Amino acid sequence: MSQAEGVLRRPRPLWSLGLLRNEITTTFRRWRTLALLAVLAGVPVLVGVAVKIETADGGPGGGGGQGGPAFISQVTHNGLFLVFTSLAVTLPFFLPMSIGVIAGDSLAGEAHGGTLRYLLVAPAGRSRLLLVKYATTLTFCLVATLVVAFSALATGALLFPLGEVTLLSGTSISFGEGLLRALAIAVAVALSLIGVAAVGLFISTLTSSGIAAMATTVGLLITVQILDTIPQLSAVQPYLFPHYWLSFADLLRDPVYWDQLQKNLGLQALYAAVFGSAAWARFTTRDITA
Repeated sequence: MSQAEGVLRRPRPLWSLGLLRNEITTTFRRWRTLALLAVLAGVPVLVGVAVKIETADGGPGGGGGQGGPAFISQVTHNGLFLVFTSLAVTLPFFLPMSIGVIAGDSLAGEAHGGTLRYLLVAPAGRSRLLLVKYATTLTFCLVATLVVAFSALATGALLFPLGEVTLLSGTSISFGEGLLRALAIAVAVALSLIGVAAVGLFISTLTSSGIAAMATTVGLLITVQILDTIPQLSAVQPYLFPHYWLSFADLLRDPVYWDQLQKNLGLQALYAAVFGSAAWARFTTRDITA
């Protein structure tokens, strides 16, 4: 009886910082993860060098008036705008593709490698393991976004002048406040990816092939991006997870326009809830033999 009471007094916790720390360490030690981060860090360098070369003869730079975000034309005047430009460039494809690779491989890769069964015997527990995998993917979302932002900031400081930031509304703020806005934008971009992370995690519970899960997630991402550009689907587009991604530009206004930002975060939370629940339902009932 005493043994049974001891077991009842020590229920297995749903959350474990040790398991999370081990999962994060393992993920960020993989060469695939480091390669993804290296590619993301290289994008701002390429963008900065391209703008520098384009404006070397004194011509207009940044693509202002060519359909891009309004702050792109400001890169040559203030290197801090390279942060906003690089996030706008990487958000439609590079960042979500990277998240799709990490999320898609999170469980399917373990199953393919034969380690998923041993993780559950450890004992990790299915719900706890699923939460840790999702938390690790969200950590990668933040790290990947910050890598782009810091790479862009360093490149912008080397290639262009720095100083007061003129917002899209015409108000000028100090460079320090501009840095704080850049950090807020990076966090907003990272939060914009939690829907993709949940979708990728769900797909990862459907197969034992990491490659198939990654390819399906990335393919779905591309398909949804295409659907979001078709005018005839305007009634459906507000419900697609990438629809409000570029709303982070509203943080460069004074006062800040919160409407689109709130819609974006609400939509991402909805996707996280729906596909997170679907992933839990699938994973907790799945027959795991490898």
